[in-house]
Amino acid sequence: MSSYRISLTIGLLRPGVEPAAVLPAAAAAARERTIVEAYDVAVVRGEARVTVRFTADHNDDALDIARRVRATVTTLADVSAPSLSRRYGARWHRLVAFAPSY
Repeated sequence: MSSYRISLTIGLLRPGVEPAAVLPAAAAAARERTIVEAYDVAVVRGEARVTVRFTADHNDDALDIARRVRATVTTLADVSAPSLSRRYGARWHRLVAFAPSY
């Protein structure tokens, strides 16, 4: 299995959503379909960014999981700049197919 990660920039939260709920929901959405290796929230250039790292057999499976994570987080907050990457050795390479497919 290969390692993938989805990163989403988080904007305005939906009414009634607590900030602490976003990251666990993102990880849970991926966990429904695969093994979640790690998840984190960071501030990058002044914006909150959620990252979930998970395993998948193929790029198509990873795209489905990434779409599920994005759809879940979109119910909680405005989402922008989604990025899906695959790990090759010590480096992460962005999967270009993710951006235009939703």
